[in-house]
Amino acid sequence: MSLLHTRLDALHRELGAKMVPFAGYDMPVQYPAGIIKEHLHTRKAAGLFDVSHMGQVVIEGAGSAALIESLVPVDVQGLGVHRQTYALFTNNQGGVLDDLIITRWEQERFFLVVNAGCKAQDIAHLRAHLSGQTLTVLEDQGLLALQGPAAREVMRSLCPQAAQLVFMQGCSGVIDGVDVYVTCSGYTGEDGFEISVPAEAAEGVARHLLAAEQVQPIGLGARDSLRLEAGLCLYGHELTTAIDPVQAGLTWSISKDRRLDGARAGGFPGAEVIFKRMKDKPALCRVGLTVDGKRPVREGQSVVDESGRQVGEICSACYGASVGGPIAMAYIERELGSVGTALNVAVRDKMLPVTVTAMPFSPRRYFRG
Repeated sequence: MSLLHTRLDALHRELGAKMVPFAGYDMPVQYPAGIIKEHLHTRKAAGLFDVSHMGQVVIEGAGSAALIESLVPVDVQGLGVHRQTYALFTNNQGGVLDDLIITRWEQERFFLVVNAGCKAQDIAHLRAHLSGQTLTVLEDQGLLALQGPAAREVMRSLCPQAAQLVFMQGCSGVIDGVDVYVTCSGYTGEDGFEISVPAEAAEGVARHLLAAEQVQPIGLGARDSLRLEAGLCLYGHELTTAIDPVQAGLTWSISKDRRLDGARAGGFPGAEVIFKRMKDKPALCRVGLTVDGKRPVREGQSVVDESGRQVGEICSACYGASVGGPIAMAYIERELGSVGTALNVAVRDKMLPVTVTAMPFSPRRYFRG
């Protein structure tokens, strides 16, 4: 099966990117600077990410808020115009089909960004529940992420109105003569922006952003290590159809109005299962782990207690460049999930000591005004 390409493919190659298959696309995993330097540059200045492989969808028409709300445990009806919310598509068993970001553009017009690997099934899922609303897939729209402490300064010079945004807020704007929609959001734990731009103009806007001295191109490798340091879930790793929001530590994403004692309790797939989990607590919980020494751990490796009994499994791992050592996330038995608990990871014939650690590993620095 041939790989798809974003409109920035030629630019990535011009910049010396190492390309790899990801979610059906040929994507840059790193540039010549390397993952560690890209990671650290994003933390100290600003990095530009091509995330055009993500799915961008607009749902509009009477009842759009109620329709979306029937699929996610979020107060969509109470969401302000040009405000965003994190959400989960749940299934009837309480598991997660995907996580996404919902932005209200108008009273009954919503902009959704879904994961690249799930977008076909997400779009089909949404279409199956339409009841008179219109769903439009923005096939000809690119998506750029400008992340890091210098991102706001860069945006101030290019799109002043966007530089006024606070975390999880959006606005229409113009960059280099191109109409764009900008949100104050991202996947690194840093202040930053995501920019939805017409695909034919994406390369020009990207070049304009890269012309700022604070900005460097960043690949998927650093995007992953940045999000892991920030303690953020990745679908297919920390989130799957077999993992519920309680187990994942995402009960904060279930809006007050949608909880068991809320004004609009339940009404989303798997609500009763999730409410029961909130009350009884699941057997496993998601935790952060720091690794003693420099040897990394890997996804899928077993977490064991001092007696050698398996108590969990690594779901994501990397070298935390800001932390200065290997880190991981894992699902382990809940009673062992307290910060400071000493465990081990089975790596072939050796046991690597690890410690349950508070997340995020690196402080989140979202701009909240």
